[in-house]
Amino acid sequence: MSYLQTTKNVYKEAALRPDVGLCCTTTPVWQFPGLSIPKIMQEMNYGCGSTVHPRDLINNPKILYVGVGGGMELLQFSYFSRQKEGVIGVDVVDEMLEACQANFEIAKKENEWFKPDFVRLEKGDALSLPVATASVDVAAQNCLFNIFKTDELKQALREMYRVLKPHGRLVMSDPICEQTMNEFLRADDRLRALCLSGALSLKEYIDCLTEVGFGTIEIRARRPYRILDPAHYPTKENLYIESVEVCAIKDPMPSDGPCIFTGKSAIYYGTEDYFDDKKGHVLLKNQPLAVCDKTASALANLNRKDLYISPATFH
Repeated sequence: MSYLQTTKNVYKEAALRPDVGLCCTTTPVWQFPGLSIPKIMQEMNYGCGSTVHPRDLINNPKILYVGVGGGMELLQFSYFSRQKEGVIGVDVVDEMLEACQANFEIAKKENEWFKPDFVRLEKGDALSLPVATASVDVAAQNCLFNIFKTDELKQALREMYRVLKPHGRLVMSDPICEQTMNEFLRADDRLRALCLSGALSLKEYIDCLTEVGFGTIEIRARRPYRILDPAHYPTKENLYIESVEVCAIKDPMPSDGPCIFTGKSAIYYGTEDYFDDKKGHVLLKNQPLAVCDKTASALANLNRKDLYISPATFH
């Protein structure tokens, strides 16, 4: 049995019998005025973070969500895109699609504004999305792509890049691990399906996105997730896994490489009213300017005594 088939079986069981502990997200559930999330949706929230960020969801965007779970994030997305088929949910597991559709009927009773036809559910594979090229403003996946091995992961990312409009946003949440996982863990199909042994380092994760063509990357959050310890897993050391929330923007790739934002800011506090680095960055006196990592490094290398570069904040 392949690891992809194992994954389908795991999520078939999770659809038929909701498993609250399948993924342990530490992200609070978004609460918006007039939005009630049914308990069953929360119980079937098989993610490790959140992909719902209001700043991405202006002007009735067209949204794609891959791996529907119990429908919670689909409901949250439709809150911002109240139009027929404004949100598309894609999943390869029939039972999960059926459970999600049933949950929408519960959500309809709890939310006067919600109509089930705000969301179109499609059976489909992340490696070959049933969605037209350049047709969505926001694409998202939560704790799904880490299941894929390298070749499938890159294909899934290429598909997300394909369906996004120019300057569209891919919002993802996945586990990452900065330690090296041994081959026993990597080869365990069930642990991979449970979002434990497929975790990449943050650099590898970002590199996969930039190789596909995303020119701007925002690291939005980085949180503790799990410990894999020798008493319970085939490892000789404790492995610390984090969850990361990332937004990859379909911007053109800059000639000097991607812009990767990790929450750094530059502050100019010199004697003039502003500082201009002559490369497109004007810093007004004592007003923090968010900068990408390569700009932060370039400014730091100027060795000016009137420039402060903050460390990465992530949150």
